[in-house]
Amino acid sequence: MTLLFEPLTIRGVEFSNRAWVAPMCQYSADSKGIVGDWHLVTLGAYATGKAGLVMAEATGVSPEARISVACPGIWNDDQVVAWKRITDFIHTQGVKAGIQLAHAGRKASTSSPANGGGVLDPSQGGWQTFSATNRPFAEMSTPKAMDQEDIDRTIADFAAATVNADKAGFDVIELHSAHGYLMHQFLSPLSNDRTDEYGGSLENRMRFPLMVTAAVRAAWPAEKPLFVRISATDWADSGWDMEQSVVFVKELERIGVDLIDASSGGTLPVAAIPNEVNYQIDLAAQIKAQTGILTAAVGRITQSAQAEQLLEDQKADVCFLARQMLRDPHWPLRAAHELGAKIRWSDQMRAGASWSN
Repeated sequence: MTLLFEPLTIRGVEFSNRAWVAPMCQYSADSKGIVGDWHLVTLGAYATGKAGLVMAEATGVSPEARISVACPGIWNDDQVVAWKRITDFIHTQGVKAGIQLAHAGRKASTSSPANGGGVLDPSQGGWQTFSATNRPFAEMSTPKAMDQEDIDRTIADFAAATVNADKAGFDVIELHSAHGYLMHQFLSPLSNDRTDEYGGSLENRMRFPLMVTAAVRAAWPAEKPLFVRISATDWADSGWDMEQSVVFVKELERIGVDLIDASSGGTLPVAAIPNEVNYQIDLAAQIKAQTGILTAAVGRITQSAQAEQLLEDQKADVCFLARQMLRDPHWPLRAAHELGAKIRWSDQMRAGASWSN
């Protein structure tokens, strides 16, 4: 047994292996935020490829939380029914299903990339965006600085979406607190210059994300894991950094977060991001070493030996793969063969298990 294919149990959920599918935006929901055949086929393919966890993309907790008009939601019953069709299939493959609950904040209200990805105003089907302050991201629309009513409503939206995620059959929730989206907008001093209890000191800037997390943990079944994706650094002077991330992660763990998905960047349209293969793996390693919490590495993980080595080196506890899964949805089957690990193929695909033919 290799580490990559060693089972992992978190709370009451057992994952068959540690090769997981990272959340990747598909921009393929309908105008009402409802997923359909594309998501069934795409996420289902990852399940037949035997990933330990298939994580669905950033999913809006309210209509204005979506990145684009083509992003999915989970704020109503019709969306729950559509997601349940997908989680039911994933479970037939012995695979766990996760969903990333998200609010895009000031980076919302756009068209899909296929339609140019431009900012949409309300007359074009867009909406008023929200953020920690009224400072826009790059050339995007000016957000409304959230008042207490907006904050309370958004926390309630996350809690309601959590209940819906349970109804939809998801095993895991990941909160999106990275990549310059709403919770990260409150965390980073580069996007939060508030002077009230939600801005200024690190304690204040963490307040809203921690309130969201606490509400989600309270609404989520105790036996189900809760993850948080963070940007461990903004890669910019005077921005969010590793030192602040460690403090934040320790507070998340106190609330009941089980795993940190360590990514980076997103606050600024341009940042000095390193080009090394392991630049984000090293961030995960620092989070794990300084906090002891379960940690996922993500970014430029492409080879089975590479994934196995970072687990052996205790840089992370699991691997999230994105682009490599796009290239090869059955990557875990291939990796198991390369590492000499035993893995159960789906009955319909078992003829492919003999790599010598």
